[in-house]
Amino acid sequence: MNRELLSLEARIKNKEARVGVIGLGYVGLPLVKLFLGSGFRVTGFDIDPKKVASLNRGRSYIRHVSAREIRDFLAKKFFRATSDFSRLREMDVIIICVPTPLDAHKNPDLSYVLNTSRVISKHLRKGQLVVLESTTYPGTTEEEMLPILEQSGLRAGEDFSLVFSPERENPGDKIYSTEKIPKVIGGLTKNCLRLARALYGQVVVRTVSVSSPRVAEAVKLLENIFRSVNIAMVNEMKIIFERLGIDIWEVIQAASTKPFGYMPFYPGPGYGGHCIPVDPYYLTWKAKEVDYQTKFIELAGEINTRMPYYVVNKTIEALNRRGRSIRGARVLVLGVAYKKDIDDQRESPSLKIISLFKEKGAHVAYNDPYVSRSGGHREYPGLKLRSVPLTARRLKTSDAVIISTDHSAYDYDWIARTAPLVVDTRNAIKKKRKNVVKA
Repeated sequence: MNRELLSLEARIKNKEARVGVIGLGYVGLPLVKLFLGSGFRVTGFDIDPKKVASLNRGRSYIRHVSAREIRDFLAKKFFRATSDFSRLREMDVIIICVPTPLDAHKNPDLSYVLNTSRVISKHLRKGQLVVLESTTYPGTTEEEMLPILEQSGLRAGEDFSLVFSPERENPGDKIYSTEKIPKVIGGLTKNCLRLARALYGQVVVRTVSVSSPRVAEAVKLLENIFRSVNIAMVNEMKIIFERLGIDIWEVIQAASTKPFGYMPFYPGPGYGGHCIPVDPYYLTWKAKEVDYQTKFIELAGEINTRMPYYVVNKTIEALNRRGRSIRGARVLVLGVAYKKDIDDQRESPSLKIISLFKEKGAHVAYNDPYVSRSGGHREYPGLKLRSVPLTARRLKTSDAVIISTDHSAYDYDWIARTAPLVVDTRNAIKKKRKNVVKA
């Protein structure tokens, strides 16, 4: 290890290293909080001036990072947000947490990662550690990022260090917060790995070293494809068991008593978040390079993306039994976050459900205690709604109330007693009622 990298290792261990986080969203901002809480000085970088201004005023736009925490770090002069990417040269560590979405054809869109790499390359200096945390396909760090960064004239592994370490953030998880989740690390060289272990070893419970960035990239995909496949399986089982007159939730509860060879997954209206609906298609795309079709993985994606249609069809059937058409019906959707007790709408099945109801001529409103506005989504550009108050009058005058996200704040007994028809996609209402339909 040369002098610059040895110096960086010492500054990391003394928490004197300056950490820059690029991308201040649901992954980047909690990471900023993690390093600040461990005593590092952090600069947050984002192209969105509204996010930068909000943070520098001590305001947070993510529920599980409080405004008070942001204000405390600002007061100690430990943190600042900026859109001035020339300041990357001042950083000792640069961590990339930008989106890796899919395009309209479900192919990987690496534009954010590649553009960020180009910006870093312009300001890269000797002795820096660059870490990619954004989920992507195996080979991205070495095949895509590395050539761009080396356009700076510096050599990775000699002049600067390059690492992939997948994010494992689980929004809303009160048990496994970021610092309690082991961190997988794959370095371009042994010295790159050594520096990354020194860095993350200061802030997380345990580091897990793997042989290369490609392996670390594959770890993240395996984790999320595992979940995607099992969610698809239990969603399909729900549909089959419904036709057989069997309660899937009772089956899951009983199966969960087996102490080996089984872990519970739960059905729902579809899947959401940035990871599970997106990541499997990154491997599907990469597998084509080695002449392999990922039939199993793609089938799981098809099943999960069809679940909002299942929910809408179940609602239409329930309305028909009551002599009511979906056209002109008043539909209230409870929850637009993709899972309970968070404010994250990314890839939420609720958005698809609302869109489908609107296409069929229903008058749709939503309530979510954590999401006051819903709009600006790439796949639903015309969807612009505000959360409506959840009142007894609203429930009584709705033709159908859809429980799409089972927030703990909802009084489900009151909802079931008040609404004429409830379509429950989350088994939030345990007691059997004539006006409650499971979907």
